[in-house]
Amino acid sequence: MSVDAKDFKQAMRQCAGAVALVTVGAEHGKRTGLTVTPACSLSDSPPSLIVCVNRNASAHARIREEGAFAVNFLHEDHALLALTFSGQKGVNGDDRFAFGQWTGGVTGAPVLTDAVAAFDCVLAQEFETTTHSIFIGEVRGASHSDGAAPLVYLRSSFHVPHEIRGTVTVGDLDSRHLSWSDFS
Repeated sequence: MSVDAKDFKQAMRQCAGAVALVTVGAEHGKRTGLTVTPACSLSDSPPSLIVCVNRNASAHARIREEGAFAVNFLHEDHALLALTFSGQKGVNGDDRFAFGQWTGGVTGAPVLTDAVAAFDCVLAQEFETTTHSIFIGEVRGASHSDGAAPLVYLRSSFHVPHEIRGTVTVGDLDSRHLSWSDFS
């Protein structure tokens, strides 16, 4: 039995994802990037990330060519930048880098200087699916800024978690059920 694509998309819209820009291109005029939510850590030994990129995206072929890319996680003031890199503002390729403050990472990939966290990666492995490639990047450089709230995508729009109610460490977890009052 197959799940209907519409039902699948609707269910996935209920799952919040951190918004990131995947950027590629060491040379001005040849840079590009896209907005993604499927980016996450894979391992700390070696430090590596997974990012899923549609094979129709302009960045897909460039990541293969360059053998490097950056994953830039956005903060609350980056919603317009996320829309720009998603193609919704009609800005393409290198022109997208006119917005935001960029520097070249160790690999040459464009790194957003005020990202919540940015990871400069070399392409270590690639796996193809029907529509996307899963790129595994070994991290060669990492940066982060404290204080800015991360931008998340949920239910077809951007959101910002304005309050963190507390932190639970593994040692704090026991057989009891947790409720929101446990975090206030």
